[in-house]
Amino acid sequence: MALLFNSKLLRWRLSLHPNPISAFSTAEALSDHDHPPLPSPQPQPPPIVPPREHNLELTICKMMSNRAWTTRLQNSIRSLVPEFDPSLVYNVLHGAASPEHALQFYRWVERAGLFTHTPETTLKIVQILGRYSKLNHARCILFNDTRGGVSRAAVTEDAFVSLIDSYGRAGIVQESVKLFKKMKELGLDRTVKSYDALFKVILRRGRYMMAKRYYNAMLLEGVDPTRHTFNILLWGMFLSLRLDTAVRFYEDMKSRGILPDVVTYNTLINGYFRFKKVDEAEKLFVEMKGRDIVPNVISFTTMLKGYVAAGRIDDALKVFEEMKGCGVKPNVVTFSTLLPGLCDAEKMAEARDVLGEMVERYIAPKDNALFMKMMSCQCKAGDLDAAADVLKAMVRLSIPTEAGHYGVLIESFCKANVYDKAEKLLDKLIEKEIVLRPQNDSEMEPSAYNLMIGYLCEHGRTGKAETFFRQLLKKGVQDSVAFNNLIRGHSKEGNPDSAFEIMKIMGRRGVARDVDSYRLLIESYLRKGEPADAKTALDGMLESGHLPESSLYRSVMESLFDDGRVQTASRVMKSMVEKGAKENMDLVLKILEALLLRGHVEEALGRIDLLMHNGCEPDFDHLLSVLCEKEKTIAALKLLDFVLERDCIIDFSIYDKVLDALLAAGKTLNAYSILCKILEKGGSTDWSSRDELIKSLNQEGNTKQADVLSRMIKGTDGRTLRRGGKRKATVST
Repeated sequence: MALLFNSKLLRWRLSLHPNPISAFSTAEALSDHDHPPLPSPQPQPPPIVPPREHNLELTICKMMSNRAWTTRLQNSIRSLVPEFDPSLVYNVLHGAASPEHALQFYRWVERAGLFTHTPETTLKIVQILGRYSKLNHARCILFNDTRGGVSRAAVTEDAFVSLIDSYGRAGIVQESVKLFKKMKELGLDRTVKSYDALFKVILRRGRYMMAKRYYNAMLLEGVDPTRHTFNILLWGMFLSLRLDTAVRFYEDMKSRGILPDVVTYNTLINGYFRFKKVDEAEKLFVEMKGRDIVPNVISFTTMLKGYVAAGRIDDALKVFEEMKGCGVKPNVVTFSTLLPGLCDAEKMAEARDVLGEMVERYIAPKDNALFMKMMSCQCKAGDLDAAADVLKAMVRLSIPTEAGHYGVLIESFCKANVYDKAEKLLDKLIEKEIVLRPQNDSEMEPSAYNLMIGYLCEHGRTGKAETFFRQLLKKGVQDSVAFNNLIRGHSKEGNPDSAFEIMKIMGRRGVARDVDSYRLLIESYLRKGEPADAKTALDGMLESGHLPESSLYRSVMESLFDDGRVQTASRVMKSMVEKGAKENMDLVLKILEALLLRGHVEEALGRIDLLMHNGCEPDFDHLLSVLCEKEKTIAALKLLDFVLERDCIIDFSIYDKVLDALLAAGKTLNAYSILCKILEKGGSTDWSSRDELIKSLNQEGNTKQADVLSRMIKGTDGRTLRRGGKRKATVST
């Protein structure tokens, strides 16, 4: 079965020797938290494991990965393996696909009596469990509860050191201290290796006083500190900002005849820079080179970082050139430190060169904010081509570009009136849907997309602007400027329906719509010959609290009137009057006339009443004359009755016209009724057809009405009747 696995899979899954503990990485030495470098632990020799003739380990790991851990699987493994020796067990633990698989196998071979664990296999399982934060399981390995103590044959100081470190990395310092103390209770020797692990744990949490106490206890136990011990102590004291204590430890180190190495100097230099003691750091750097200790990449990067923090960017550049001159290649931390410093110092030409070198060596920083900073600074300096090169550098370094990066460039190109380049960037943004990427850390700012959307809408490409903005909408953007620009663009391009759809979206999302957008939308509907939709947009404008200009009211009313929508035009007129607009009275008169002629008398009277309450009286003489001429006698009667009730100004000749029209239409009782009201109001008494009206009333059997009218005319009621040109009356309010 083992022969089925190819050599590539074998190299991936199987390693007969564990990797030795390496020195701390540059990223750890110069992290974003500005921690000084953590000294590397003493390297441990790997356990000697003889090579095997067959790949049983790989087969077992594959079986555990693909099948549930059952008795059947255990029997399958047992039938496959002739003997469980240390090499086999160690390599199965090392190649297990998960810590659960490793732990199950570890416990099974012991409980089944197939194998007695060695210090190497126990250390291996503790390391695996610690790496995956399964600390309770690792603790149970060291403290076998069923036996009431530790299995001393398999547990060594190395296993305790590993678990102490794991608890420390998990931030559980008290457990690390308990394990350290338990070693003494169990009779395990605590060498400098154990103390170094403890120092690293407690100093990482800033407990420098505890470290000092354990350092004194270590000396009392007769354990001599090593260079590595002092490197850890120096690192921890600088981390806790205890400069004086760090200096005393350094003096103690030298008094014991322990010479500093490159890690010691790196730690000291970084520590002094933390305290802004640039001169002391420089002296240490010179001293290190004077002792023929070759500075490494961390040494140069630490110096460079210190100079950048102190604002001495020229010195940082000198260190950078010296570094390359010594054959030391800058790493990602070096570049990530130098480039922001160059940007802050406005040395954009140098920054461009350093970026080019970073791209040439294909070194990609972990923080994308570095590129954003470079773009912004290049744009601020006016070098837009250099800013665009930053985006190209990201692509070459396989760093995902984000909407924010494009936004900086688009905004700068727009402000420089280089819209063609800005639009090309926007095309890429839309095509690749970069805005919609969930992993974006930097989003596009309104100052960027509003400039681009505004430009597109002004130049007849509102459709593209909307496509882009709908991507922004999916990210939760609700920018009123962008919305209104789209409405204006669609309206100007003759697409009012698209503009109205945008407006409805704004309404649903509670985004403010400005008066100019409404105006353009209404005018677009009117140009397209859709007055009803224009009226709907006008209503929305009013509901939003905007006050249209009188000319906009007129345009909508005229369009509706010309389209035969008189009652709709009347409603617009009503809204106009209610808002206090007193213009367009000529058009108002035409609408009232049309309402009366079409028989919408009550509606017309209601509009007239509204006009009068707002201080606007229509031309009643004209309206009554037109109605009489068009033989709309009932409408004329009602209008005249309305006029008389409110004592409005009217010419006496209009009375005669209405009475003649009523009499001619055979509406004698209506004529009688209105004439009586006229006489009661002091109107004319010499209507030429009054005798004919009386005669008609008698002929129709309405003698009582004829008699009353005769007496009123003759003055038998005691009233003084008079005739004049016009009668002035108080307008009812």
